[in-house]
Amino acid sequence: MATVLYELLNESPNIKIEISLANLIEAIDYSVKSTRDELEAQIRDSHQEQYLSPDRAAELLDVTKPTLWRWDKNDYLKPVSIGGKRRYRYSDLKRILEK
Repeated sequence: MATVLYELLNESPNIKIEISLANLIEAIDYSVKSTRDELEAQIRDSHQEQYLSPDRAAELLDVTKPTLWRWDKNDYLKPVSIGGKRRYRYSDLKRILEK
């Protein structure tokens, strides 16, 4: 719909449009809701956690899998169990790498 309005603006910049107050409020509400939904989706996608295998975690941290095991025992880096498999949160690895 916005595209049509912009095309109309380019073709006739001095055109006047009459709109009822109810329709104006509806258009504003629609615009705000669609913008909010889009922003929420972007935020949700940016905060989505990744879970890495021990091999991939060891590779990223440049350590061995026995080091990951020791870190688990020392409560330095705890894996989570997903479907019976050990996985490491990417956010936890990032925290270690940023230190």
